[in-house]
Amino acid sequence: VQLVESGGGSVQAGGSLTLSCTISPDFKIEYYVMAWFRQPPGKGREGVAAIATDGFTNYADSVKGRFTLFKDNANKIVYLEMNNLTPEDSGMYYCAADPKAHPSLAAGAYADWGQGTQVTVSS
Repeated sequence: VQLVESGGGSVQAGGSLTLSCTISPDFKIEYYVMAWFRQPPGKGREGVAAIATDGFTNYADSVKGRFTLFKDNANKIVYLEMNNLTPEDSGMYYCAADPKAHPSLAAGAYADWGQGTQVTVSS
């Protein structure tokens, strides 16, 4: 499974970005839990949002009401819409997939990962 993130960049606090995770054509996205994680500089990887196969979403408390995860099964793309960004949202953002993740926000629950896309929010 190949996961390729895009859409990162630099924005000012209060701004918005939408990240995309494009999935390889042979991947049956409808059978997998998809998630976004981030890793701030010098810190561990933390779960941001996950979506189950039935569309149920799970968000970290720090992003609830600001971030929205949604997926386009037909085009095999998973999006993370991020609004009202703060400097604390800065970091490398990773897309992850696993058929059994439930949808967990624990990194250990996911077997497949992308290479990441950088998000930098300035104050």
